[in-house]
Amino acid sequence: MNESKELLKTVVEAADNKRAEDIIALDVQNISLLADYFVIMQADSDRQVKAIAENIEEQAEEKGYDVLDVEGKNGASWVLIDLGDVVAHVFKAETRKFYNLEKLWADANDVDISAWIK
Repeated sequence: MNESKELLKTVVEAADNKRAEDIIALDVQNISLLADYFVIMQADSDRQVKAIAENIEEQAEEKGYDVLDVEGKNGASWVLIDLGDVVAHVFKAETRKFYNLEKLWADANDVDISAWIK
């Protein structure tokens, strides 16, 4: 498994450990210069959004990855975690519906992450 895929696995598992819902991973390598993968997920409360985002940060740092930027932590309806090759989007459910990133990145292929989710 290459390094960006390892990082993707770390992000998905960290999100799943904090009960993130409806986690999807998009392979954007051929359509974006920003990252190799986008991970999109949701939670029901601001508190849970924050907890998921913090766990992703902690797990990534623990495994030696750099957290380049975190945005939206104060509002907690959408937290973006930039890890370089992987960008994680943690949404509150209604915010996710409103921005509909999946539609915006419809050309991206889904990544099968089912093996990493408990």
